[in-house]
Amino acid sequence: MDTNLFPTKGNLIIARNSLALSRQGFELLDKKRNILVRELMGMIDKAKKINDEIQVVFSEAYEALQDANISMGISVVQQIGFAIPEEESIQIRDHSVMGVEIPVIYVNEKNMQPHYGFRMTNGTLDLARKKFEKVKILSVKLAEIENSIYRLAKNIRRTMKRTNALKNIIIPKYESICSTIENVLEEKEREEFSRLKVIKGVKENKDKF
Repeated sequence: MDTNLFPTKGNLIIARNSLALSRQGFELLDKKRNILVRELMGMIDKAKKINDEIQVVFSEAYEALQDANISMGISVVQQIGFAIPEEESIQIRDHSVMGVEIPVIYVNEKNMQPHYGFRMTNGTLDLARKKFEKVKILSVKLAEIENSIYRLAKNIRRTMKRTNALKNIIIPKYESICSTIENVLEEKEREEFSRLKVIKGVKENKDKF
């Protein structure tokens, strides 16, 4: 809306409508920001728990791998590692939270079967495999949450900029426009009333003569 509009009733209606829309937009964006912040704080707590758990599991997995290397020999474990196929069971989908696309990652745990024979292996390798499978699942969950946190934080910053612009710039501007036009129109009405009163007085005086 042009801030240099003439002070007319039509322009006052336009200014009031713009002000109402700005206030409504501010309320909606503020609600969106609050919801996103709550979602973000919940994910931060989840990320902390998973990160603490993954540290423990990583330590256990490398300890199990070390036992397998000692028991079977590093070269044997390495050859078995080269035979493991590339992971293809991970699927990524999107979930919308207040218009923010949040990734949801699925891992088909049923496909996690041994890809080696049992003739040259023993239980230490089985334990290491299970530990690293758990590491993989936790890593996927952590990646999902960290990516979601990044997207939410980015959208929260964008939403805050918009709410601040509405609150500190747009809404005060339209409030000022409405107030200015209302004051000018009231002044014009008072002037018109005084003018009509003078005209009426002059006409009454003429009628007397």
